[in-house]
Amino acid sequence: MAVFVLSKNKKPLMPCSEKRARLLLSKKQAVVHKTYPFTIRLKKQTGNATQPLQLKIDPGSRYTGVALVMDLPTLMRALCLFELQHRGHQISEALTQRRAFRRRRRNQLRYRPARFDNRTRKDGWLPPSVQHRLDTTLALVQKLKRLCPVSAIVFERVKFDMQKMLNPDIQGVEYQQGTLFQYEVREYLLERHQRTCAYCAGESLDPILEVEHKHPRAQGGTNSIHNLVIACRTCNQAKGSLTLSEFLSTLKNTKLDKVRKVKITQILAGKVFRLKDAGAVNACRNQLGRDLASQQLPVSTGTGAQTKYNRMRYQLPKTHALDALMTGELTKPVEGWSRPTLVVKAMGRGCYQRTRLDQYGFPRGYLQRKKTYFGFQTGDLVISTVTKGKKQGIHVGRVAVRDSGYFNVQTKTGGVQGVSYKTCQIIQRNTGYHYYFNSKVAH
Repeated sequence: MAVFVLSKNKKPLMPCSEKRARLLLSKKQAVVHKTYPFTIRLKKQTGNATQPLQLKIDPGSRYTGVALVMDLPTLMRALCLFELQHRGHQISEALTQRRAFRRRRRNQLRYRPARFDNRTRKDGWLPPSVQHRLDTTLALVQKLKRLCPVSAIVFERVKFDMQKMLNPDIQGVEYQQGTLFQYEVREYLLERHQRTCAYCAGESLDPILEVEHKHPRAQGGTNSIHNLVIACRTCNQAKGSLTLSEFLSTLKNTKLDKVRKVKITQILAGKVFRLKDAGAVNACRNQLGRDLASQQLPVSTGTGAQTKYNRMRYQLPKTHALDALMTGELTKPVEGWSRPTLVVKAMGRGCYQRTRLDQYGFPRGYLQRKKTYFGFQTGDLVISTVTKGKKQGIHVGRVAVRDSGYFNVQTKTGGVQGVSYKTCQIIQRNTGYHYYFNSKVAH
């Protein structure tokens, strides 16, 4: 991929090729400014002539593709391809666990009245897991603006039609009214399953029917109507927090379990939709457009159909980075799409939690209070040169610090434990992200 270049005063210049960067470094006309993405800084003052660069973005729930493109008169040349990996799902799971711990401590172990009337939300508030996607995308855009002279932004303002995804043939009044028109959720489910258990068809003779999640909430299931069924209490408790596949594997050859096997097999044979990611993209697409417009650059948008048409016209594989490259209107040939993609994985900067918790949500151990030990902190990119012993070799990766002075280094091939801090040298300080190339050619 292209190498970013900064002037002597740290102003962004046009990116150069890897060959030219090696030449400047060998002649000591430049120094390494940043390892990921690789950036050099010139020692002498030069001109500031630039060419138009476009930053193309394909936003997503788990991954966001970003492409830096040079807009030449006769063609579009891809300089860098990025794949930003979000951690919104981890944030959502952590908040769910914290909420469960607090509810148990408040209601079952020591009662305290709930407080919610005195808590307000600002206008435009988004859930933390969704806000994280906006923040990381905007942070990458701002970082690239500091490293190269971006002149325009193009992003795919995608919108997923949930009803069309579930039923492509829906139209007319049925599309306008929706699935639950004139129904409540429970009544709709009772009518859909003819007031019998979806798993045993009344074989258990349990008269109590409950709303049940096919894909359990404990494993990321949602309250979407298509994830809900009516089940008797016996089947609901037997399934618990298992998925349908896991529940099927636990069934035996009793008369009741034979009926359950048939019903569950029929449910699994149907098409399963996961709408959580589509909902996350729909929730933040408008705010992302407003945030990008605040960067004081011309912003244009494209559609998902336009991106798919461009990708099929050039016969490119479907990846997040190439989708970003194909975003918007393309009136010129595109080259450079075979460049390796730099994956930018959001890792976070640690957490405020200072204790480990037991199964009831009570502290069972305390975490270290300091972040820095012997000049290193967890997440720093280091190179460790071990000259003797079982760990002999050169290890490059993220470091996990210990107060004993013996660190763990996570490399591409695995972890190396118990490396002395004296053998470690900083390559790049922790920025909250982990970088690696997803192409073997890039290594």
